[in-house]
Amino acid sequence: MDKFMERAVNLATENVRNGGQPFGAVLVHNGSIIAEGVNELHIKHDISGHAELLAIRRAQEQLQTTDLSGFTMYASGEPCPMCLAAMYFSGIDNIYYCASVENAEEAGLGKSKMIYEDLQKNKSERSVSLIHMPLKEGQVNPMKLWKEQKQN
Repeated sequence: MDKFMERAVNLATENVRNGGQPFGAVLVHNGSIIAEGVNELHIKHDISGHAELLAIRRAQEQLQTTDLSGFTMYASGEPCPMCLAAMYFSGIDNIYYCASVENAEEAGLGKSKMIYEDLQKNKSERSVSLIHMPLKEGQVNPMKLWKEQKQN
């Protein structure tokens, strides 16, 4: 097993021993570990406290950037849709994982698989309602304002 994946799995194992879920993540750049994380939902009571997101946050804060192009994520478990989206947004190039979402479901952690399946449905068929509410007439359009300010 690759040393970075081994580290991610060891972090996950230690997290379980400390009352957390079996997820650890290691963010690597140019052959060096830049940041690590474990799921901290049980500590912070924050649903976004996933191992991958914490590693991303720590790296971005440390490096003072949101662009993690050229970085590689090693995760003990297949990233959930939230973590995967963050990796897309931050520009992470490669993601390696050990346990699949099916493995997580077998262990009683099936939300990721359910969400991946739900996202494949049409918006109107998803389990969470997504309702578009257009701007009111005369209301400032923040998207348009942002675009105008970026052009100046």
